[in-house]
Amino acid sequence: MGTWGRFLLGSVLLLAGCAAADPTTTAAGGASTPAAGGAAAPPAATASAATGCASRVETGSLPDWADAGFHGDTRAPHVFGARGDIVAVLFAHPLALARPDGSNNKILWVARSAMTSPDPSAPATLVITATLDGTDTTVTREVAGGPGPSIIDMPSAGCWHLELRWSGRTDTMDLVYAERKP
Repeated sequence: MGTWGRFLLGSVLLLAGCAAADPTTTAAGGASTPAAGGAAAPPAATASAATGCASRVETGSLPDWADAGFHGDTRAPHVFGARGDIVAVLFAHPLALARPDGSNNKILWVARSAMTSPDPSAPATLVITATLDGTDTTVTREVAGGPGPSIIDMPSAGCWHLELRWSGRTDTMDLVYAERKP
């Protein structure tokens, strides 16, 4: 099976696993609708933190507000924040605890431009508070300078519920970390 075949198969399995956790999630279906400016809006996150992974990995084009620095019709695996204020572009997909090839869990965090001025007293640093689904295991990760490139690792496999804070703004999303890269 070629690289794209493994990628697509892995994506389908990952999405199926998230959907199995809660049949009301949008992981296996639900269409994005065009938002103002023609960019796709994030799917509604219908599951709560207690019921499983709600965010789905999109593989279509990045929204216009998140594609600066990319060329052409950029398609990369990405996950929208529940509010649609941030997107995680996954350069390593699936995210994994162990990568035999030595690659990293590189994530580019892109925030939508704020409609209001950011809170000048709030730190620009992107602070990620992650909780492993079904446990009280919580870790904090930081991206200095705010949304941008990062390497984000988690201590164990599973669905991680992320609370994201930067420049007085907040959003949430779920990311799945596999045991090993296939």
